[in-house]
Order: sequence, then C-alpha cells, then structure tokens
Amino acid sequence: MPEQTPDEAISSAGAGGAMDLALEEGATLEKTPGGPEGTGPAEKPRSLWSDAWRDLRRNPVFIISALIILFLVIISIWPSLIADQDPLNCNLGKAQEGSQPGHPFGFDGQGCDVYTRTVYGARNSVTVGVCATLGVTLLGGLLGGLAGFYGGLSDSFLSRITDIFFGIPVVLGGLVFLSVVPSSTVWPVIGFIVLLGWPQIARIARGSVITAKQNDYVQAARALGASNSRMMLRHIAPNAVAPVIVVATIALGTYIALEATLSFLGVGLKPPAVSWGIDISAAANYIRNAPHMLLWPAGALAITVLAFIMLGDAVRDALDPKLR
Repeated sequence: MPEQTPDEAISSAGAGGAMDLALEEGATLEKTPGGPEGTGPAEKPRSLWSDAWRDLRRNPVFIISALIILFLVIISIWPSLIADQDPLNCNLGKAQEGSQPGHPFGFDGQGCDVYTRTVYGARNSVTVGVCATLGVTLLGGLLGGLAGFYGGLSDSFLSRITDIFFGIPVVLGGLVFLSVVPSSTVWPVIGFIVLLGWPQIARIARGSVITAKQNDYVQAARALGASNSRMMLRHIAPNAVAPVIVVATIALGTYIALEATLSFLGVGLKPPAVSWGIDISAAANYIRNAPHMLLWPAGALAITVLAFIMLGDAVRDALDPKLR
C-alpha cells in the first residue's frame, strides 16, 4: 500500500476522523478528575458556618468545654441521676462534718449534704444563664439591628438610651432592683439581667448590621426592589449574627457569675432555693473550721463559668474571618 502524504492523511480522515478524535479527547477528560486541568473535582463553596463548624470539631478547647456544658445541662434537668438525696433534708447533728461514706463532700452548717446541694445548685445557675442570654440576645439584637438598619433618629435615640444603661453599675442596680422585687425564684434575677444586659448586645448588633448593609449584595438586592424586611431577614441578618453569637456565648458565663454574686449578697435567690451563691454565702462564716463547705460550690461555679468562657473563645476564633 502506497504511503500517504500528510495532506492526504488529513483529507482521508474526514469527518469520521474528527469525530473519533473528539471521542478520544472526551474519554480522556472523563478519566481526568476535575476537568482538563486535572485540578480535582469541583467542590461546592463552603459557607462561614460550615467552615466554623469544621474548625470547632478540631478544636480541643471547644470539645472539652462543650462536654462540660453538656454534663451541666444534663444534671440541671435530671439531678437525681447522680444525686439521690434531698438537698433540703438536713441533720443538725452532722453540721460541718467532713467527708463520710455516701456523703463525699461532707455537710454544711445546717447539716445538709454538700454534694447534693452542689448538684442541685447547677439547675438554677444554668437556668439563669441560658434564659438571661436568650432574653438579652433577642431584645438587644432586635433593637440594635433595627437601629443599625434604619439609622437616623431611631439610631440616635437608641444610642442615648444605651449610654444611660451603660452608666448604671450592675451590682448596685441589682441591689436596688431585686430588693424591691423579693422572690425565691429565678425570674426576677433573669428579668434584671435582661434589663441591664441588652445594651451590650444592641451595640454589637448595630455595628454588625451597619457593616453588613454596605456590602454589594445588599445594594444589589435593594436595586432589584427587595423590601426592607426581605433584605433584613435574607441578606443582612445571616451575615451580621456571628458577632452577636460570640458575645452572647461569652456573656452566658458572666450572667451565671452575676447570679451567684447577687445571691451571695442576699438579693438574688433566697432560701429555700438551692444556689451556689447561697451556699458560698453560708460557707463564708465557716471557712476556717469547715473549708469544704466553700470549696465545692465555689469550684463548681468556677468550672461552669470557665467552660462557657472557653466555649465563647472557641466560637469567636472559628467565626473570625481574620484568623483564617
């Protein structure tokens, strides 16, 4: 068979040869992952929240603090799982006695089991912290978000009200407010914390909304005729809520410590309520003779506050784009 010149080879290939070449190239592209460049399969862009969750799962600080908080929540809901006695069942004959079989933490000044009271004290402390944080976040986030979005007179008015509340000392305000509303339940304490705690969240939410509404995607939504409510709920709020969550998480531990402080001063929870602050106040007079009365409730309070602060720090690091 005579040899073909290059021009004759191209001519004889015709449309069929071009089709075969295209099929071969297509099969090669299918075998090459991610397309012609071989850069791997195309991945769906990850959001801030997915990246944050991935970082949190790898952060030992988050894991340890989350496990501690989970344990506290469980014993707050079902304290009888690890404490089978009544925290109000006291025996004066065993007052200030140390550790005994079945009573690992000893007894307080009234002969009550310190271990049982420490376990049951977590319920009121966690309830105050969680409910106060939810109330502060909802109220402060709503007012601050609206002021930052609309601006103008409403923003100026909220800023002046916020400055007034920031000028009220928290402990002094608690002494005045809770002495007027005496109660042995957690709700007056929660109401007081929400009353004085919302300005901090409002200021954070305001600044975050002002920053978010200047982004290009918000301006594009406005140019396309999106309503204020749609822009606020669909475009601004999801991108402005991260700083609020961080501050609220850290503040939760602070609110637990504040409840213990007010109970220690005698204006927060009052007997027969069980609280770490009440037990610490009662143990202060016996710290030399029976230090175990102060050690266990104070230790439980410190661990709880530290766990929430550690959780807030981990969440802050995960949600801060500057750290990526």
